[in-house]
Amino acid sequence: MAKTFELETSPGHLLRRAQQVAHDLYTSETETRALTQRQFAVLWAVERNEGISQTALVEQTGIDRSTLADMIVRLQAKDFLARKRTDEDARANAVRITPAGRRALRSATPAVIRSETRILEALPVRARAEFVRMLGIIVAAGEAQKADENGKARGRRRR
Repeated sequence: MAKTFELETSPGHLLRRAQQVAHDLYTSETETRALTQRQFAVLWAVERNEGISQTALVEQTGIDRSTLADMIVRLQAKDFLARKRTDEDARANAVRITPAGRRALRSATPAVIRSETRILEALPVRARAEFVRMLGIIVAAGEAQKADENGKARGRRRR
């Protein structure tokens, strides 16, 4: 017997709705003057990996290459990030956080922590760590599938 679709139990739909809730909580905690969630993630990753390549930043944040390149340009215009060509590969950019970027990151961090605390408060205490672990499993599975598909596509192009 074929499985029927129910919006109320659709994992994809519920994840999208949960992401909207997370976005709304982030916005309410950070107000409009702060960094976007993705800008925060980029600054966070760059601060922890000074001189990171844009390719590695794509892998760490999950933001697609063209969107990330545009974000970096906007963050450079705000003087939050700087980038330069690497000595090893003239095609690659090394990205670093500026003092202004560090201040923006430090300013936004408490609000980010508050918004994420509010997300988890919807769950029983004993389920919170498991929920985060399961989200990680979904992300890892999606990344593995994407890597597999990219590998197959490269193999087809070589033929």
